[in-house]
Amino acid sequence: MIDTILQHKTVRKYTNDKINDADLEAILEAGIRASTTGNMQLYSIIVTRDQEMKEKLAPSHFNQPMVTKAPVVLTFCADFNRFNKWCEARNAKPGYDNFLSFYTASVDAMLVAQNVALAAEEKGLGICYLGTTNYMAQQIIDTLNLPKGVVPVTTITLGVPDEEPELTDRLPLDGVIHFEEYSDYSAEQIDRIYEEKEELPSSKKLIEENGKETLAQIFTDNRYTKENNITFSKALLSVLEKQGFMNQ
Repeated sequence: MIDTILQHKTVRKYTNDKINDADLEAILEAGIRASTTGNMQLYSIIVTRDQEMKEKLAPSHFNQPMVTKAPVVLTFCADFNRFNKWCEARNAKPGYDNFLSFYTASVDAMLVAQNVALAAEEKGLGICYLGTTNYMAQQIIDTLNLPKGVVPVTTITLGVPDEEPELTDRLPLDGVIHFEEYSDYSAEQIDRIYEEKEELPSSKKLIEENGKETLAQIFTDNRYTKENNITFSKALLSVLEKQGFMNQ
């Protein structure tokens, strides 16, 4: 499994091969063995295989081709709806209509998603996480008919790879690990930690193509701008309010 983890690649192109039911069930079974808060399993997974449904989902993911091309699309949701119904049916009063409960359930959902990703890659399949889930949560809620108490957290496309992408760069281990307590970074350490990433030919190409001075500006000015962060933050907070997670 460590070898599988170290060889993780984001796969966006898939063959037309379908994933058989037995393999998909095994992958999902591995998913739900993930750690979970209090063994409550505060998540649900929506499995989308129908082509028409994938096409309905595509606009929520900015019409990225892998949504309609992948044989399976998995939407992982923070879900207190099921647990609340169980509590109420057993004469227990749930108090999970708050942000902490959403945060707890979203962690549960992400743990399951990563288990699923690892299990799929162990079987030789390719996966791609879709961050657009957070941006377009309300549209996904409407498309998948998610009830109150359920919020989409992430999406994974899954299929047989039709490409062999290179490994994505990562920061050096000592750039992200702190022993015993957090040690803040000096300017010299920042330079060292990001040096390899900045010196990659692909990074230099991005800088040139976008007319920027530094790689950091690609992130702040192009990919994850303050304006977009504020817009999507407001949208997500509105979703949490509507789905019953913002009571105080």
